[in-house]
Amino acid sequence: MGSEHAIIVGASHAAAQLATGLRQSGWDGKISVVGDEAIPPYHRPPLSKAYLSGEKHSDELLIRPATFYEKSSIDLLLGTRVTAVDPKNKCITLHDGGTIPYSKLALTTGARVRKLSLPGCDLDGVFYLRDLNDVNRIRGFIGHGKSAVIVGGGYIGLETAASMRKLGMNVTVLEALPRVLQRVTAPEVSAFYSRVHGEEGVRIITDAVVEALEGKSAVTAVKLADGTTLNADVVVIGVGVIPETELAEQAGLAVDNGIVVDEFARTSDPDIVAAGDCTNHYNPIYDRRLRLESVQNATDQAKTAANTLCGKLEAYHALPWFWSDQFDLKLQIAGLSQGFDRVVLRGASTSGRSFAAFYFSGERLLAVDAVNRPKEFMAVRRALAAGHSADPAKLADESIDIQHAFLS
Repeated sequence: MGSEHAIIVGASHAAAQLATGLRQSGWDGKISVVGDEAIPPYHRPPLSKAYLSGEKHSDELLIRPATFYEKSSIDLLLGTRVTAVDPKNKCITLHDGGTIPYSKLALTTGARVRKLSLPGCDLDGVFYLRDLNDVNRIRGFIGHGKSAVIVGGGYIGLETAASMRKLGMNVTVLEALPRVLQRVTAPEVSAFYSRVHGEEGVRIITDAVVEALEGKSAVTAVKLADGTTLNADVVVIGVGVIPETELAEQAGLAVDNGIVVDEFARTSDPDIVAAGDCTNHYNPIYDRRLRLESVQNATDQAKTAANTLCGKLEAYHALPWFWSDQFDLKLQIAGLSQGFDRVVLRGASTSGRSFAAFYFSGERLLAVDAVNRPKEFMAVRRALAAGHSADPAKLADESIDIQHAFLS
């Protein structure tokens, strides 16, 4: 093996792909992945779904088995926190004071939960849902007939609500804005999810301002600003995340709503790359800089970063896509809908559980939200990647094959 040492900080989705990608791209030096959790890199999307509901065991979450890293000569330094990066001397400092030199460094530090400062936030039974340990603790408060209050009507909040409802809990979702998913979807999609959650027995309260969490040692209730008090055996707060950029800032790297990287995943230091939720990168499809919180971005950007460290410069140009599973609904999103001025529906959003919402800006197709519509999702994903738009009238007409709706 070569004498060079690549260190990956953060045992995330991006880290698992980057370490693998380095070996696939010919890196023959040492590779170390440093992570503060005691488990190898694992899939996070199932945490609020199949793992929370008990359908999956923690071993089933692993992106790759521990033996893979051994066979690939990738060292996992787990339960270890990096406290500083020194680009000048090319070394990292660990929480125990030890230092490790590197030839190349990758930051895959992800994001941390946005916390609320409310009276009662430190009571037992109040949780944020970000990692395996969070869900393990939440599961101790779950039980049929118990009451759960979810603060935040975004994807994490609604997925958690669906999982808890399936376990027989009484679930209330509190959203501060006038509708759930307001920041990421059209009103028609928000109304659809509110309807389905209502049909499944979930109570949704919008325009809800939480004033305090009540209880002596453990939470027993949530008090709203309008005086409403909701019983709660468990409270889960899901109000967004903040990119983990502290190490990058301390190291003097450029940071602006994420670690700033170029199209090759390079930071402002040529020997340091970054990938995943922590990065701010340029997307050529939308012609703007983005910070994305998605498995797709973490995986694809990590491939680019691995190639870069191996001297193979291949620009990152992937189309963003996402998904969310709630009850019997599989939502698949291709593209980014921000800036849309028109929504075209295929199928009914006011009844049933299958439709697609296409987002346009003028004549340009931006994105699709496809609920139980994999064909529409794949068609739009291909079209957007190729730079094609679509005929809105044909998209809306279910008698016309979706493939015939796109313009070359």
